[in-house]
Amino acid sequence: MLKRLTSLLPLSYAQKLFLLATIPLLLAVGAISLLVAFQARQMAEREISELESQLVSAKQEELQNYLQLARTSITAEYNPAGPHDANAKLKVTQILSAMTFGREGYFFVFDYDGTNLVAPRQTNLITRNWKGLTDSQGTPIVDRLIDLAKNGGGHHSYMFTKPSTGKEAQMMAYVIGLQDWQWAIGTGVFVDDVLDSVAAARAEVEQRVKKTFLYIGAIALTAVLLVFLSGIFITVRERRLADAKLKELTQRIFDTQEEERIRVARELHDGISQILIGARFAMDLAWRRLQKGDARVKESMEKSVDMLGGAISEVRRISRDLRPGVLDDLGLGSALTSVAEEFKARTGIATSLETVVFRNRLDEEAKTALFRIAQEALTNIERHSGATEVHISVRGHRTGATMIVRDNGRGIDISNGKKGRGIGLRNMQERMEQLDGTLTITDLSPGTLIDATVPLKHILPPAKPVQRKAAVKSKAVSKGDQNDR
Repeated sequence: MLKRLTSLLPLSYAQKLFLLATIPLLLAVGAISLLVAFQARQMAEREISELESQLVSAKQEELQNYLQLARTSITAEYNPAGPHDANAKLKVTQILSAMTFGREGYFFVFDYDGTNLVAPRQTNLITRNWKGLTDSQGTPIVDRLIDLAKNGGGHHSYMFTKPSTGKEAQMMAYVIGLQDWQWAIGTGVFVDDVLDSVAAARAEVEQRVKKTFLYIGAIALTAVLLVFLSGIFITVRERRLADAKLKELTQRIFDTQEEERIRVARELHDGISQILIGARFAMDLAWRRLQKGDARVKESMEKSVDMLGGAISEVRRISRDLRPGVLDDLGLGSALTSVAEEFKARTGIATSLETVVFRNRLDEEAKTALFRIAQEALTNIERHSGATEVHISVRGHRTGATMIVRDNGRGIDISNGKKGRGIGLRNMQERMEQLDGTLTITDLSPGTLIDATVPLKHILPPAKPVQRKAAVKSKAVSKGDQNDR
């Protein structure tokens, strides 16, 4: 999603980082919000169901108590009466009609045929047959009450007109049967208060969920603002550090260039320039001797030729220091051998080189970096260490290639870290960092050990065996052709 968004909109690096930090945060907050809401609703539904069950149980128990009271009130008339005792039936209906409770409560009586016998608060129902009566939702009323009475009694819920308002409301009824008379006696209560309590509880839950969403949204917004402000702070700080490092690096490049120019100028002035001046004087002297017919002309010419040869050698040495051709032509081992021999001849310091034949070849960047590090290390040894022995070793291994330069000089102070190091050591460190390698400088007391390791990714794979066989075969054919010739 982020990749698709960034492809549609041209975003800066900082904006991409901000999106990368905020989008997962917002997704996580959204998921947490949904989970919290779901869990809260589930818990609330359980609580509401339990509350509703408790309220219904209380109403049912209340109805049973009312009906038990009614049964007790008519016992004196019902028990001694026979199945067709009209007088007793009249007295029972009068007793039940007089027994009302609350604003809506009363007792009703239906015979098993469906005719209403008692309905004190809705007298229009009396003496009429209501068998087959259903409420607005299709729930049977009278038939179900009669069935419950025949089976000993039970509870039934249905919609019924409320006397006080004339509108339908949920009624909960409890009915028992007088089997001798085949009557269904019951009472009921409207459960508006129960439904109102449940609705109020659900509304409170929804309100709590909304508040929870608002709280989580506020927390998420605060977190996004903190990420944004932190990103701005880090960006400004990193930009300042990058600018400072860039200025430092630029100055270091200028210093390195200036030092290299000074070195090359000194080499040209102290070496080639002096040799060429001497060669010119020798040639002038030979010219004058030639004009005078002096026999020492040959001696002067030979001296000038020798001086020109020295100048050529000096030019080659400076060129080799700038970029040795042997490094490109013969590889790192040969280039280090040449540098070690030249260093030994120039300084008189015993220098040894140990190399292991590589199965693989180093790429150009790694070869150049290790060669320059060796040059810089030998220069530091010559200038500062006072060493009498130097040992260089280069070897390949499973994780890359390592070059070690060790001397027996005074050592180097590494307690100040990078800030205490000279520009040469910093250049060595930066060369290895560019290759993702490591440079370790160890004080041996006496002496110093420099360990430069490049990773395996800078080692080229070996030549394919097929190519080698083809090359061998080609050489054999060439040799055969020569023999034939």
